[in-house]
Amino acid sequence: MQYEDKTKAINLLKTARGQLAGIIKMVEDNRYCVDISKQILAVQALLKKVNLGIIDQHIRHCVMEAFREGNEDEKITEVIELIDKYAK
Repeated sequence: MQYEDKTKAINLLKTARGQLAGIIKMVEDNRYCVDISKQILAVQALLKKVNLGIIDQHIRHCVMEAFREGNEDEKITEVIELIDKYAK
């Protein structure tokens, strides 16, 4: 990953980690279920955003490099498998 993208991904993951800690505390404190669920959805959205950024970088760099080198079959298979997992 490029430095700027890596920094952005790390910051988003750290934010998600902080939110998860907050969710654990909410559960321990028997907070309102709907509030807990909303926070879980917020963490999921952050993780989705980070994942899309990482996939974007993979396609723009690793996959493009494989195409230049003539090794695209393996990378295409990887991307298809990622899309399959992402779509479930």
